[in-house]
Amino acid sequence: MASHRLEQWGGRQRILPEVREDKFQDPGQKFGGRFSMSFSILIRLRVGVGLALFVILMNCGWLSASQDFDVVVYGATPAGVMAAVAAARQGLSVALLEPTAHLGGMATGGLSRTDVGRQEVIGGLPLEFYWRAGQYYGMDRHGQEVSWQPEPHIALSIMKQMLEGSHAMVLLRQRLLERRGVIKSGTRITEISMENGASFKAKVFIDATYEGDLMAQAGVSYTWGREGISQYGEPLAGVRAETPGHQFKVKLSAYDSNGKLLPEIYSGAMGIPGSADKKVQAYNFRLCFSTDPANQTPFPRPEGYNPERYELLARLLNARTEQEGHAPALRSVLLIGRLPNNKADMNNNGAFSTDYMGGSWAYAEASYAERAKIWQAHYDYTAGFLYFLAHDPQVPKPLQNEMNQWGLAKDEFIDTANWPPQLYVREARRMIGEYVMTQKDVQTEVSKPDPIGMGSYGIDSHNIQRVVSKEGFVINEGDTEVPAQPYQISYRILVPKRQEVQNLLVPVCVSASHIAYGTLRMEPQYMSMGQAAGVAAKLAIANHLAVQDIDTKELTKTLKEVGVVLEYVPSSQAPILQFFRRMLPANLLP
Repeated sequence: MASHRLEQWGGRQRILPEVREDKFQDPGQKFGGRFSMSFSILIRLRVGVGLALFVILMNCGWLSASQDFDVVVYGATPAGVMAAVAAARQGLSVALLEPTAHLGGMATGGLSRTDVGRQEVIGGLPLEFYWRAGQYYGMDRHGQEVSWQPEPHIALSIMKQMLEGSHAMVLLRQRLLERRGVIKSGTRITEISMENGASFKAKVFIDATYEGDLMAQAGVSYTWGREGISQYGEPLAGVRAETPGHQFKVKLSAYDSNGKLLPEIYSGAMGIPGSADKKVQAYNFRLCFSTDPANQTPFPRPEGYNPERYELLARLLNARTEQEGHAPALRSVLLIGRLPNNKADMNNNGAFSTDYMGGSWAYAEASYAERAKIWQAHYDYTAGFLYFLAHDPQVPKPLQNEMNQWGLAKDEFIDTANWPPQLYVREARRMIGEYVMTQKDVQTEVSKPDPIGMGSYGIDSHNIQRVVSKEGFVINEGDTEVPAQPYQISYRILVPKRQEVQNLLVPVCVSASHIAYGTLRMEPQYMSMGQAAGVAAKLAIANHLAVQDIDTKELTKTLKEVGVVLEYVPSSQAPILQFFRRMLPANLLP
């Protein structure tokens, strides 16, 4: 029988079943890398009287034979989960395959401070997900129904409940063969094969991974990195001439006393402003911290830790202390997103933080083994950064004391030493379909003839590189934080070119420029695009059509019927609340 934990939030206590998502990691495998495929896990969730029952099938012979479904979704990211739920609710047989042991991608992997934008544009399954979170936390006592910031393990429980209700089959540790994993007949995918010998047939496939590996093997056109201004006429495209956000506010030499470049600075050229490159915005981990001593584990000292790696950080903190007249606050070094139960979602903030600049550049095209090394490199950098803040004598004491009020949350990610297994892959491959969404589609030409959902979050790219200025100072480049208007998302960004594949939908690595992807890449929008892919699969199958040929008016109608928001109706209170935020600083409120 599953054990239970007592959850408390705002005075209300509820019982939640203890759910461990990866009990069967292979011996000798280090957490966080891609797991080996020596066995499969079939999860059939049976939720009753608060219990979640897992049925585990190991070394099952029938998995070696080809399994046939209406829809196969590859990647249990938020988009993949919602695609599977949507397709199954449409009456289709669905298999949701996840390459790792982690279900839910970033929505259950530490990104709890949800990038919402304007709440009025979020409906359908994303809203249901956050509404379920609100029900768990008892938000009704505040006159609210939705919680946008669930703890990771609560988000995981909700996703499992939604999958259970849909009757989709969920299989973890099902990783596509690295080569020749996709079998096609003409322009249709007929079957995909896993490393463990399993294979799956379907009428429609959905690649919902952050990496787009199924899409790439299927012969779909794609890109990665940044387009130049000239490609689509985007003023924000390419290398940034100026990067004001998350920038060094003090002038620091990029070199040590011997003239050697300091660690964590790229030795190459920044590039010509407005030009294209193959560099990718920085990844990080969204860590879950706790201030509750009873629910803390100490920050780990990574193997091979060397404080000299963080010499630039030490110089920055000391220069800021001198310039500002006091030690920097922790919130200026880490973005602290408060969560229920004395926790926080910790994100990058400032010039030197958890973003590992340069570490993401090779990820999109990397092999599985190389990606595991990239994951490990991000872990080593981030764990070292946290350990440095908590222990190094060069850190100003008030900042260090504030840091040591926190620890990793002991009740999160319990099977991976309280460290999130999901690397925050903010951007990797992007499909090049017949229609490519660009800057104008989120700022000026915001209406579409085939809408499947809406977005509103600003165009948000994290920094891409840390380089040396002409004057010899260290600078960051690439951060883009520019407002978007509420915009409709076109169905066409989910579909490949007709001549390439006719039964594949891609709701994560969508057909968009780097700039447009900066607003599309938020979890509610991923969920919305996943839901649209699930419904579109139903229309393609029912009418024996290529995904490019479905009736998009029927798709829009069906999505509206299940609660998807396709027209922006602003809240009359929103501008008033914004006024309050500007006029009444939080430290002046009771």
